[in-house]
Amino acid sequence: MARTGKTSTEPLKPKETPLNRQYNQIKSRYPGAMLLFRVGDFYETFGEDAIRASRILGIVLTRRNNGGAQEELAGFPHHSLDTYLPKLVRAGERVAICDQLEDPAVAKGIVRRGVTELVTPGVSFNDNVLDTRRNNYLASVHFGKQNTFGIAFLDISTGEFLTTQGNKEYIEKLLQSFAPSEVLYCKKYRQEFGELFGDKFHTFCLEDWAYTHEFGYEILIKHFQTTSLKGFGVETLTEGIIAAGVILRYLADTEHKDVKHITRLTRLDEEKYVWLDRFTIRNLELVYPQQEGGVPLIQILDQTVTPMGARLLRKWLVLPLKDKAPIEERLQTVEFFLQNEELLDEITLHLKQIGDLERLISKVAVRRINPRELLQLKKSLSHIAPVKELLQKAWNGEVKGKGVKVEGAPDSNESETPLSVSPSSSLTPLRKYADQLNPCEFLLEKIETELREDPPVVTNQGGMIKSGIDADLDVLHKLAFSGKDYLIQIQNREIERTGITSLKIAYNKVFGYYLEVTNSHKNRVPPEWIRKQTLVNAERYITPELKEYEDKILSAEDKIFAIEQRIFNDLVMMANDYVAAVQQDARVVSVLDALASFARVARKNNYNKPRITEDKSLKIKEGRHAVIEQQLPLGESYVPNDLYLDDETQQIIIITGPNMAGKSALLRQTALIVLMAQMGSFVPAAEAEIGLVDKIFTRVGASDNLSRGESTFMVEMTETASILNNLSERSLVLMDEIGRGTSTYDGVSIAWSIAEFLHNHPRHRAKTLFATHYHELNQLADDFPRIKNFNVAVKEVGNKVIFLRKLKEGGSEHSFGIHVAQMAGMPQEIVLRSNDILHSLEKSHQRAETNKAVKEMPKVNYQMTLFEPQDPKIEELKAKLKALDINTLSPIEALLKLNELRRLVE
Repeated sequence: MARTGKTSTEPLKPKETPLNRQYNQIKSRYPGAMLLFRVGDFYETFGEDAIRASRILGIVLTRRNNGGAQEELAGFPHHSLDTYLPKLVRAGERVAICDQLEDPAVAKGIVRRGVTELVTPGVSFNDNVLDTRRNNYLASVHFGKQNTFGIAFLDISTGEFLTTQGNKEYIEKLLQSFAPSEVLYCKKYRQEFGELFGDKFHTFCLEDWAYTHEFGYEILIKHFQTTSLKGFGVETLTEGIIAAGVILRYLADTEHKDVKHITRLTRLDEEKYVWLDRFTIRNLELVYPQQEGGVPLIQILDQTVTPMGARLLRKWLVLPLKDKAPIEERLQTVEFFLQNEELLDEITLHLKQIGDLERLISKVAVRRINPRELLQLKKSLSHIAPVKELLQKAWNGEVKGKGVKVEGAPDSNESETPLSVSPSSSLTPLRKYADQLNPCEFLLEKIETELREDPPVVTNQGGMIKSGIDADLDVLHKLAFSGKDYLIQIQNREIERTGITSLKIAYNKVFGYYLEVTNSHKNRVPPEWIRKQTLVNAERYITPELKEYEDKILSAEDKIFAIEQRIFNDLVMMANDYVAAVQQDARVVSVLDALASFARVARKNNYNKPRITEDKSLKIKEGRHAVIEQQLPLGESYVPNDLYLDDETQQIIIITGPNMAGKSALLRQTALIVLMAQMGSFVPAAEAEIGLVDKIFTRVGASDNLSRGESTFMVEMTETASILNNLSERSLVLMDEIGRGTSTYDGVSIAWSIAEFLHNHPRHRAKTLFATHYHELNQLADDFPRIKNFNVAVKEVGNKVIFLRKLKEGGSEHSFGIHVAQMAGMPQEIVLRSNDILHSLEKSHQRAETNKAVKEMPKVNYQMTLFEPQDPKIEELKAKLKALDINTLSPIEALLKLNELRRLVE
């Protein structure tokens, strides 16, 4: 009987050596992660990991013969980890760092190894991976019930932990605003996640057993050591709790178990912030430019000098406030800084010396801080007290300026008028910030007393701790350093005794300390010296006396390293008690830095304080576009414009005018001025009166989404539908060239009906700017009282057009498209032919006929309900709908029930 088995053509499996076995066991515990396996002085990767590492890092991929099989490997020196690790993480790799856990010199058998950290795009403390001016968020999305999603964000490098829940649109907006480096979700929703949120995030899927409220709640209260989550204001966020719990579970899975610097869970309350959908954040270019080489708003506003301030300002930009009190508090502080420039400059000098307190204290909490970073923490904390003192002096009226006395502030005997701002509560912002700052004096003094000013980066080489801290350490210091002095004495003594003038004492790791004699003097060497090595031009010797001192010195150094390591660890442990205090300092510093940045930008760019009101009007005098005005050629000034909108007299403005006249800039600058005001910044306008806005929608520009098979027009209609379905009475709507992606008549029809809808909405009179090329829409102002026509002025000089960029009342009858084409460099024969065709069409009176048809078009007043307000059918329909149990209906029963309800409506 023939024996069956593997044929000789099948590839051979690598022979499993003890090292291979150890590698495979560790690798199996971290599926999907690239394993950096420490072997001697190198981190090695094998197999598929090696192929990917070679491609990403540009390192050599080699192959070795292992039991007849070819195995790929690629590696790099262990001291280059900080160079190569960021490249892997930014490429989206999850990297498991496997270190040697014992000294190979004393190991019995194979060296014990283990994963000391799993670094992922969203979980890292490595400074070379992180961007100091941006948060590095790990996000978790939970697919909950009834189309409700839970979401949580964690920046492990700062300890910031946030959670909330909402519909798909809200979650999508948060993902765009926070731009997480990595997103977690349940693997059974792999397809749904891609359909809803796209493929622009690095993601990782987890098993579904962790996606329960019980698990999430338990892991959170265990971490925070509380009996409930009521103190964090998230007790009722069932889906948000699940998402947050998954994040803590993921930290444990990635070997990040010591995370006590995550001290609180903050609720992302949708009601506190202006609604900006993902289209608006993109269209207004708040954080990222749409075009390569473009300038986003943050580049203009961010003049912060600390990493914490930069990160906070970025968050403020995508989460503007809609409550008047906190907005006023920010504006008051900005005004104070502007009125007292000397104080602003002095505080800024101190802020510049403050390092990344958030990330430094986080490293303390997870025991990953090195001596130089601890010294940086000390230097940063040393500037907290001066800032606190400056704020207190300002509050006490000791700072002079152009303002008036603060209401409720202590009296000052100074002859000059003290500078102050009006308080929004019993405490002004200045006093509040001063009270919240903690100089951490004992920690500061402890580090100052014990840590040297020039410590090494690593903790196992000594040179960290000052003398006078530990008696045993002082003795060892003296022995180590005086022992080396004694070696010099030996050298001088032996030179005098033997007459060997070139004699020197040196050290290497093989022979320790030795005496070196050139060949020309070796006949003078005393007989008691022991020869250890012969060189080309010299001989090396040792003596019993040298060996004795060598033993003492090396022993002293080993003991010094151990004692200094212990003292340093104790110092870190003590600093750990100040985590909450330093985190609070970081929060206050970040706020001061962001507001000081607003003040500096306002001073530089001539911004003014907006007036925030509770009404529904928007009044801007001489408004400018914050970004465009900074990009103008030298000597050219931005043409400012006035604007007024309200919900009673001028709700919708139809803006006509040619391309390049400035319609789009006017729309965007209006939104940016409102946003800047509601994030607490001064604005680029002579005056601005902002009635609080709760939602800003923009439909500005569009492009094909070919990957999803969507045309420009489809994208445009999708964005417009999102606006019309989410309006509120305090919304600001900006629409630019609605309907241009389809035929002229379709486009006019759609634009017309949208304007009617916005005007006649029975509940929400959203303030709207409507830029269009369809001059037919000017007719709307004759039929709808709250629609007004404006145009961006141009001046015709001969055959040329000069863009005045000034908004004036009245509609425009000309597009000047041919003039714009000529300015763009269109061939002259095409320009001339276009003129001929235009004149021919105008002679046909088609425009006049169209205008007449538009004027005679029947007007529609949208009704948002099927019934009259007192119609008894409303209550009957409500009762039937409430009685329905949708989850138990079969498809046939659902259709029958729908038909029954339809008959009721009829």
